[in-house]
Amino acid sequence: MPTSLVTGGTGFLGSHLCEYLLAQGHRVICVDNLVVSTLTNIEHIRGDDFVFVNHDMVDHLEVGEPVDVVFHLAALASPVDYMRMPLHSLKVGSHGTHNALGLAKFKRARFLLASTSEVYGDPLVHPQPESYWGNVNPIGPRGVYDEAKRYAEALTMAYHRQQGVDTAIVRIFNTYGPRMRPNDGRAIPTFARQALASQPLTVFGDGSQTRSFCYVDDLIRGLFLLATSGEHLPVNLGNPGEFTILELAETVLRLTGSSSEVVYEALPEDDPQQRQPDTTRAEQILGWAPEIDLEEGLRRTLGLTSQGREPVVA
Repeated sequence: MPTSLVTGGTGFLGSHLCEYLLAQGHRVICVDNLVVSTLTNIEHIRGDDFVFVNHDMVDHLEVGEPVDVVFHLAALASPVDYMRMPLHSLKVGSHGTHNALGLAKFKRARFLLASTSEVYGDPLVHPQPESYWGNVNPIGPRGVYDEAKRYAEALTMAYHRQQGVDTAIVRIFNTYGPRMRPNDGRAIPTFARQALASQPLTVFGDGSQTRSFCYVDDLIRGLFLLATSGEHLPVNLGNPGEFTILELAETVLRLTGSSSEVVYEALPEDDPQQRQPDTTRAEQILGWAPEIDLEEGLRRTLGLTSQGREPVVA
């Protein structure tokens, strides 16, 4: 039985990854400091092959058993979190990644860094291939997250080139699904919370900015394929379907049957105007492509499928 260690394992993506790994026959060590997540997300997967460790990856981590794969997902990925804790965001990207890589080196484990499409900043190339170096403002309010991930990528490649660690880097584009926090500041949980409460849906700017939304099941499948591949260079994972934020709001209103109105507020500083992954490398290297379109994914997230209600909130 292979053993996988998942940092940030009780978060939105981390809890889904832990669940998937268990289904693949892995023993799972879930590491999280519970600052922006909850044990509720992993209650249903507690068992003999699952271990939870309450730990902040900014500090050194000792693990007293073999580890085959380290999935480093620990991060303050939500804008409301990294703007509230900017220094901790930078420390997780630097010290936290260093500690996770050191563990992978010591255990001779495969290492997968969960990076982000934010490394492309407000892109001047569209869609964004992995070869694009990005357009990031390092001193803007988003820089504490963007630069933390860019540094983490550089550190990961340095460990691979100098120390011989078997590493992989995934650049994750907007992902959604059950267990997202309703107040984490991202578009889909915000719109869902507002629509279900019959509150106005808040659209920033004129809503013409675009995003690409990947359902969590597709993303997690891609993470596993990358972790079990021999690839070392960054790979984009995301759904290349592109929608304006206003189109997303209107879709949520239609699916929920909400009578809420749309209200407009000022666009946040450095908010990207376009974001769409070029997934050619994922298709060629991993044989991966998303299978769930936006409307079906929203139905699953909102609990509007025949499988029963599983709401967007944890």
